[in-house]
Amino acid sequence: MEDVSYQVFARKYRPRTFKDVLGQDHVVRTLCNAIEQQRLAHAYLFVGPRGTGKTSTARIFAKALNCTDGPKVDFDPDEDVCLEIAEGRSLDVQEIDGASNRGIDNIRDLRDNVQFAPTRGKYRIIYIDEVHMLTKESFNALLKTLEEPPAHVMFIFATTEPHKILPTILSRCQRFDLRPIPTEVIAAHLVNIARNEGVTLDEDAAYAIATVADGGMRDAQSMLDQLVSFCGNHITEQNVNDIFGVTSRETVAKALAYMLDRQLPSLLHLVHELSEAGRDMGQLLSELMGAVRELLITKVAPQEANSTLPEQWRATLSELLSRTPTDKIIRLMEVLSHAEEQMRWSTNKRLYLEMGLIQAVHSLAEANISDIIRALNGAPLPETPIATVPMAAVAMPAGSPTVPVTAPPVQSQPVPQPAPSSVPVPGPTTVAPQPIASAPIMPPGLEPIDDAPPLFGDMPPAEAEGATERPLTPEDWALLLDKVREASPIASGDIGHTLFISDEDGLVTLAIHPDDMNSYDALLGDTLNELISNTAQTICGHGIRLRIVTDDSVPPPQAVEILPPPNFEELAPAPRPKPKAEPQPAAAPQPQPAEAAATSLKPSDEEFYHDPLIEQALEIFHATLIKN
Repeated sequence: MEDVSYQVFARKYRPRTFKDVLGQDHVVRTLCNAIEQQRLAHAYLFVGPRGTGKTSTARIFAKALNCTDGPKVDFDPDEDVCLEIAEGRSLDVQEIDGASNRGIDNIRDLRDNVQFAPTRGKYRIIYIDEVHMLTKESFNALLKTLEEPPAHVMFIFATTEPHKILPTILSRCQRFDLRPIPTEVIAAHLVNIARNEGVTLDEDAAYAIATVADGGMRDAQSMLDQLVSFCGNHITEQNVNDIFGVTSRETVAKALAYMLDRQLPSLLHLVHELSEAGRDMGQLLSELMGAVRELLITKVAPQEANSTLPEQWRATLSELLSRTPTDKIIRLMEVLSHAEEQMRWSTNKRLYLEMGLIQAVHSLAEANISDIIRALNGAPLPETPIATVPMAAVAMPAGSPTVPVTAPPVQSQPVPQPAPSSVPVPGPTTVAPQPIASAPIMPPGLEPIDDAPPLFGDMPPAEAEGATERPLTPEDWALLLDKVREASPIASGDIGHTLFISDEDGLVTLAIHPDDMNSYDALLGDTLNELISNTAQTICGHGIRLRIVTDDSVPPPQAVEILPPPNFEELAPAPRPKPKAEPQPAAAPQPQPAEAAATSLKPSDEEFYHDPLIEQALEIFHATLIKN
């Protein structure tokens, strides 16, 4: 009767000899040299992620030890002894699952059985998979046998979590760390398997499978098995994307181009399309971070770069990369890493992905230390507008390899440099402003929903009577602060030292000292923020939103010396001397009532309001006294 049982690819194409082991050359070479030189240890530990070849390597090693005329490297995998080991039928090679045989009784039985000599081969080999699952008592029961085993006994352990193994066990083993298999190696092996099976596997599809497998050959083979069942004899990259929610390399390159070119609406629209198509948002972010890493390596060390981006996108990305400084790419990676950390514990992954992408695009438009130094020397700040393409214009035909990546023209003017006496901030800026927080803002390029509640800091209409719409300047900011202080002395009392940096489409960036939290809280307060925006309307013709960054070169807030209150006793008439009373040990002295003392020492209202100390405090805090 014909055997109709089906064998999955992961078993059918399991390595049979050392030459078949892929991506673990350092392990194969060491084991082969140990066999040839007869320098065999009595305990080995294989460590590595799932699907990297721990069990396969252990079985191949066992075949090399117990083959005919062994140990030898070039054994015949089809001889009876080797077939028994491969199929788990050998009496001399005992494979144990550490998860289900973890008790001390199992280890005691094992310790007694290893005393028997092997039946056919030279060694009695004990292979324990997932050895970290053994209990502490089981490890201790194994210690003595592991340290001094019989000459014919060899232990081979495998684990994915070596930190859970007792140090006393680790010190008695030779450890081999199996690395994740490179993506290119997995893709090439999948193409070879498909060819042997009569299946046409596109190279892009093979690469997509290998990327999702993340270094695990077994996972990749299982995915290929599933794709053959779904697609038949021809597998494309689109099939991989549809089944496993993978984002294509072309889509990743397109999103990266939108990000570097600051086309935020197009980028968010692309994320919307991918989300509606069922793509994994976490996988998309991971792919974007990998592409940003590739660009960063290309920027700082081109000789070490290994481009995996589609050929048709490399010219566009190279042009965008040439005008993006390295520090901005590093900042981009930091923002995306933070978004990935937030997504890891959130159920709404798309929300945090969109927030991270918005912050990433805005980080590319922030002025850094180099920009500010050049500006202080007279050069204009670089023009870094964020594209504001209407949402209706970002629809892209499916499969189009190229999209316009040049931002639409945005009126952006360099920030005028203040005269030496125009802004009272001494010294040049020498520390890069680092954003600590900002008021919630509507991202440029996105129109607010008509019936949505107004955002904090919403800008009033651009038209103002008597004012021409133009970017805010440092001189305008100084004038604006004076007007705000006149209009609301109490609310604006804490906004002391601020350094105007730029005005980009109504988004005004200010720098404060890192310790000036009073200015930070006041500038982002609801009442003062609305007053500042309305005042700017009268000066430059449009409202503004505030972004606060920190800069050590900005003067710190002045430490307010807490002066003692006026000595009203010196101002009051001296009290009449009282006759000296005899001490009364039994009775405590009676204090003078507070109200009576205050009445007798209270100065007149005019003396209090015009006291020099009071006037000094009012000047420091920009405050006024209200008479009751």
